[in-house]
Amino acid sequence: MVLNYIWIAFFLIAFLFGAIQLAMGNTTVFQQIVDSTFDSSKNAFEISLGLTGVLALWLGIMRIGEQAGVVNVLARLLSPVFSKLFPDIPKNHPVMGSIFMNIASNMLGLDNAATPTGLKAMAQMQELNAQKDTATNPMIMFLVLNTSGLTVIPTTILAFRASYGAASPTDVFIPILLATTVATLAGIIITSLWQRINIFQPVLMATLLGLCGVVGIVIWGFGQMDKDTMGTVTSVASNLILFGIITLFILAGFRKRINVYDAFIDGAKEGFTTAVRIIPYLVAILVGVGVFRASGAMDMLINGIAWCVNACGLNSDFVGALPTALMKPLSGSGARGLMLEAMKNYGPDSFVGRLSCIFQGSTDTTFYILAVYFGSISVKYTRHAVACGLLADLAGVVAAIFIAYLFF
Repeated sequence: MVLNYIWIAFFLIAFLFGAIQLAMGNTTVFQQIVDSTFDSSKNAFEISLGLTGVLALWLGIMRIGEQAGVVNVLARLLSPVFSKLFPDIPKNHPVMGSIFMNIASNMLGLDNAATPTGLKAMAQMQELNAQKDTATNPMIMFLVLNTSGLTVIPTTILAFRASYGAASPTDVFIPILLATTVATLAGIIITSLWQRINIFQPVLMATLLGLCGVVGIVIWGFGQMDKDTMGTVTSVASNLILFGIITLFILAGFRKRINVYDAFIDGAKEGFTTAVRIIPYLVAILVGVGVFRASGAMDMLINGIAWCVNACGLNSDFVGALPTALMKPLSGSGARGLMLEAMKNYGPDSFVGRLSCIFQGSTDTTFYILAVYFGSISVKYTRHAVACGLLADLAGVVAAIFIAYLFF
């Protein structure tokens, strides 16, 4: 229901701002808005088409892992922690393993593995859902963990900074890690309060503190490396872990004497079906975002924020990077384009250029994730998912601004 109102608002705001610009003499504004609907719908289909092969691959691998018992082993190991964070999921349920695979993939920046395992987790949680059209508490908690975007290794951002000639491409690594950790912790706390989950349970508190400890160790470890070493380590570690998971699942299946090829084909068929099912949801959300941006509403919003900040006598250096922050919940590719635009216009080593990179790495694409994940299981009523996801995003944005001022 919330997505329904937001989607309607995109079009109404686009029409209003388009009419204002038309009155001011911009006779091409509605042509731009209409063109954006076609471009966005085409982009949505291309994204779904691109996901088809990846979904088929990883859901095939996950099926091997399920039949080989690897996912069940992960579920049992993680049950003491996840049973506190997801109390409505039965103990030792296989979905715990899928949730772990998704979170681990996100943390390592393995996007190709994160989306398929996330969709698998949603499908398994839907099996436990008594009201198939309504999001459950575990689904919402899981999605907030995704939208808060905890990424330990922001490989893509570092690569873009290097390509734009940054003196030290990795100088945003620690700020990104700090900002995304704040966003994730805020998302967990906000959602737990909303769902009345006691975050002070010893196991849960120990896990959250352990997460902070791991992030601290990673920060310290990478802080000892030069940029070339860091780039090599992140690339090798990511690819080694990714291929190691595939090999582990296949060997476990061979050990269990299952037909790993047939299991893979069975899971891959599910991946193709899922990719087709999410196309309408992607078209809807990307077209809404496209008309909002094409109407000039985004630019006017940024100018309004800049005016308010200046009127209050505050430092407005961060405003130039805000387009990336505001676009990130709506569109990952749009936010990436705005980040690159900021580095091009202001310079990769400028305050705005660096802050845009921190914004890009601090959170994830909330509306895209909600559309794809809920769309894959035909959930219409998202309850408090949007509110919790956006509040986590806000925490990440605020943290990114403070951290950028602290570091740069």
